[in-house]
Amino acid sequence: MKVHLIGIGGIGMSGLARYFKAKGWTVSGSDAMRSPLTDALKKEGIRVNIGHRASLIKPDMGLVVYNRAISPSNPEIREAGRLNVLTLPYAKVLGGITDEYKTIAITGSHGKSTTTGLAALTLIAAGLDPTVLVGTNLREFGNKNIRLGRSRFLVLEADDFGGAFLDYSPAYAIVTNIDREHLDHYGTFGGLKDAFLQFLARTSMGGTLILNRDNKNLYSLRERITHLGKARKLKIVWYSLADASTKKIKTILNIPGAHNVSNATAAYQLAKTLGIPEKKILKGLSRYNGAWRRMEYKGRFKGAAVFDDYAHHPTEIKATLAAFKEKYLNKKVVCVFQPHQAKRLQLLFKQFVGAFGDADQVVLMPLYKVPGRDEKPGKFDSLGLAKAVWKHSPDQLLVYLEDPKRLKRTLEELPGPLASKVIVMMGAGDIVNLTDSLVK
Repeated sequence: MKVHLIGIGGIGMSGLARYFKAKGWTVSGSDAMRSPLTDALKKEGIRVNIGHRASLIKPDMGLVVYNRAISPSNPEIREAGRLNVLTLPYAKVLGGITDEYKTIAITGSHGKSTTTGLAALTLIAAGLDPTVLVGTNLREFGNKNIRLGRSRFLVLEADDFGGAFLDYSPAYAIVTNIDREHLDHYGTFGGLKDAFLQFLARTSMGGTLILNRDNKNLYSLRERITHLGKARKLKIVWYSLADASTKKIKTILNIPGAHNVSNATAAYQLAKTLGIPEKKILKGLSRYNGAWRRMEYKGRFKGAAVFDDYAHHPTEIKATLAAFKEKYLNKKVVCVFQPHQAKRLQLLFKQFVGAFGDADQVVLMPLYKVPGRDEKPGKFDSLGLAKAVWKHSPDQLLVYLEDPKRLKRTLEELPGPLASKVIVMMGAGDIVNLTDSLVK
């Protein structure tokens, strides 16, 4: 009943740590650096070590879990092998948990976390008391990424990164969309599509698929999905923004943007499939007030409202900026963006160039290089992106900021009073630390 998690500071691993603790296990873990998540885990009674050491692994441990960023040469993995302690990747462990529940797995290139939160709240409103594992912290769960229920239902955010979702066995599978993401792992867009089909094929016999008809990449697979559905006797539900239900959803939803209406529609269709009355569905959806690092209000800087957002893919950037433009009609939108991962910037460079159209002013930060994934120097960087955006949109005010320490001064020097602006701090890297310093 002792488990040790290597890389415990990751959002998925931290949720798994909390799950094991709630189930009565003695939990410990390690991470390369301290973060708000590691601090929170310590406060909850989980032993967290900053830095990796072989001495952290004990012979009486029942399980050692590691995430995909951890190298096989990690001293803790090597020591676990020497001691013959069962050692498994995060996805395999989570896959075993999905076998114990009637699992609702929610995946897609974008919108997974929001849709998982919305779906979970509809089940809670209906009294179904699900266990929930989601890739963000939710206010409704006490600013945590887990809720432990007592029913047979598990609502799970199924990550497509590294093919993790291919270890899960859902009874209900939701796909919000398919986009050109994680191609460094899948190789080609065709390989990515095939992986999503493999995920759908893992749905239990007689299960249900809930799929976004508005996403052309997903809908292009409809013939293969139909064939799969017949073979496995699956119920297939295609949802769309054109559905009649979206009018009611828009009136009660507390988060802006067409993409969020689409996410809520997926949750609505799931709840209808489960037989939940519409009144309770809408009640659950109305309780969702946003997630950690998803259009999250953080405070003010010299009169400007400051928001933090995790968007790091061109599609996400466009959808998020459009939502801000929709919500703050009389404000100037300032996007401070930190590109995340060199390979993503290279593969999607053209899409990034055209992603900032709804921002009135843009500040580009240096590229965040992901440990273990950006070891080799690449040809594509933030300065190159800035030059391309300048050429693409010469009338748009854009600043390339080499030194992040000058961010406050740069924002103050941009044309227009700060009180007339909203500042969106955007990216999946350490830009979140700058956001905190900006509003202090």
